[in-house]
Amino acid sequence: MEQELEILQGAVSAVVYQNYENGYAVLRLNLGGGQTVTVVGTIPLPAVGERLMVTGKWSNHSNYGRQFEAEFLERLMPQTSLEILNYLSSRVVKGIGPRTAARIVELFGDQTLAVMEREPERLAEVPGISREKARKIGEEFKLHVGIRQIMEFFALHHLSAELAVRVYKRYGDSTMELLYDDPYLLMDEELNASFGAVDQFAISLGVAGDDPRRVEAGTLFELSYNLTGGHCFLPEEKLIAATARLLQLETDEPVKQGIARLLEADRLVREKLAGITVIYLPELHEAETECTRMLLDFAGHSFPEPRGLDKQIQAIAREGGIAYSAEQTQAIREAATSGLLLITGGPGTGKTTILRGILELLGQNQLRCLLAAPTGRAAKRLTEVTGEDASTIHRLLEAGIDPATGKMFFARDAENPLKCDAVIVDEMSMVDVSLLYSLLQAIPAGKRLILVGDPDQLPPVGPGFPFGDMLRSGVLPTVRLTEIFRQAQKSLIVMNAHRVNQGEMPDLKCVSSDFFFMRRSSEEAVCTLIRDLCATRLPQKMGIPTDQIQVLSPTRKGAVGTVNLNRLLQAALNPPSPDKKERAYGDFQFREGDRVMQIRNNYDILWKKPDASAVGAGIFNGDVGHIQTIDPASETMTVLFDDRLAEYDFTQLGELEPAYAMTVHKSQGSEYR
Repeated sequence: MEQELEILQGAVSAVVYQNYENGYAVLRLNLGGGQTVTVVGTIPLPAVGERLMVTGKWSNHSNYGRQFEAEFLERLMPQTSLEILNYLSSRVVKGIGPRTAARIVELFGDQTLAVMEREPERLAEVPGISREKARKIGEEFKLHVGIRQIMEFFALHHLSAELAVRVYKRYGDSTMELLYDDPYLLMDEELNASFGAVDQFAISLGVAGDDPRRVEAGTLFELSYNLTGGHCFLPEEKLIAATARLLQLETDEPVKQGIARLLEADRLVREKLAGITVIYLPELHEAETECTRMLLDFAGHSFPEPRGLDKQIQAIAREGGIAYSAEQTQAIREAATSGLLLITGGPGTGKTTILRGILELLGQNQLRCLLAAPTGRAAKRLTEVTGEDASTIHRLLEAGIDPATGKMFFARDAENPLKCDAVIVDEMSMVDVSLLYSLLQAIPAGKRLILVGDPDQLPPVGPGFPFGDMLRSGVLPTVRLTEIFRQAQKSLIVMNAHRVNQGEMPDLKCVSSDFFFMRRSSEEAVCTLIRDLCATRLPQKMGIPTDQIQVLSPTRKGAVGTVNLNRLLQAALNPPSPDKKERAYGDFQFREGDRVMQIRNNYDILWKKPDASAVGAGIFNGDVGHIQTIDPASETMTVLFDDRLAEYDFTQLGELEPAYAMTVHKSQGSEYR
């Protein structure tokens, strides 16, 4: 016989566990009369002291015993002074701790929450609370209540608590009205919810299968989804078929009509390429066509050859103790006279040596040069090998978030260009067409642009492969480096990389160089080997510190994917300890001392130097750091990225992932010892 639903009502006495990503929680509920029970289920942001009415069923857990599984939830704000005190003391509202809570409740009693909601300015009557702090507390309380309401609504529709926070911060009190009007706004590039989840949400709200909003959202999703494969456009017929299949429509007519509406509204662009009709997103069509125009403009500009150029190059080589090859000399000469120069070559072909020579030459001619790379790790490496300051392209362009729209923008553009005579970008194979467009707009006309990269590396994660396209075009000034230098020839890593590029079998037998091949017969044995190499063999036998060992995998999933390897390596390299605080997020338990990586650009997060000598904003996709502190009381975690200490709210932990192991794609631009 199926168990009937029961209703329990009481005050939260303890929060045992909560998952900020999906809203799942385990808590203790005081029913009164000395009776306290364990309640589990989707209960976003529970707070000690708040009253809940939960509907669900009893169950017996094999480890934790009898517990109540909540299926439906209604929040009842705390009523008595004691309940309100407990509620506010649990730090649910930023700016209120136990002492401040006690002073507020002492003055306002059981009317405290009403005052905070309707008359927050009265909080300034409490000793120690200024008018400004009263205003901020009122705003935080309103934000907290609003977010929890959206979280509960999202939980009913299987949308994440993290998404609820971002949506409410974006739309505020208008969130519900806007979602009912068009649920597909959750697919906005800043909110970035998955189409599958949003589509199920929309259908549950009554959106029909061929509803124009659904068809248009599905069409835009198909184009956006293909960006992850590097495609800037899709053939129209392929787009129609793929969208109809995605939406499970009986006919493709609604999709054709949807494309027509989107074209009419300038949300798509149609063009003929090689006799095929293709569809672009407008921003990518503009980026692709404008990049082509601007690159040709740079290439069409040249500079007079500096007097005594050959002697300058010889002197630079002599002072550096270097004998430039003919290819290297050609590259340095062309950098002095060309408006645009592409430099390309595989590992060990001397790209770094050329960069140092070009920088010295430009400096001797009083030309200011800016150095950049796509990722933080690549920029750091560029600084190390050249001895000059380098930054990410985003930082060079002064990326930020527009508070009015919530969207990313670059402060440096055509109207506010970079102040320089030349720009050098390394690791160009990682730069997608959108980022290249932003960069080109910010470089003043008549300046030098030098782009350096290896076309045999993986293409960008974003749309397009502009560096490869430039090289294949054959119309832009290019120096191709083919000679592998003697020092690089001693590296089996370098030689095997060239063998693979040439379609040859790499040398797997040598055991006395920097490349080792270790064969194991099972995934389990491979995992054991990786753990032992990182934890004991490499540190003990070769003196390599564990924090200088990076494990790479081609995939995230599977036994030897990064997800499983990170759990395994965390247990081996940073095991649990009474003096190390932890915080669960999703399926991973973050721990003080963990190596972590930022997985999306955050232009707002603040950082400071450990010695407080400088402050700034922005941590970027691919930046790697170590967790310094986890503070459950303030619900924050600090991470040290090289010399930048950043603080994360627990709701932001979805921006981080463990980095003991990372995918090959994520590692591009890095150089490991």
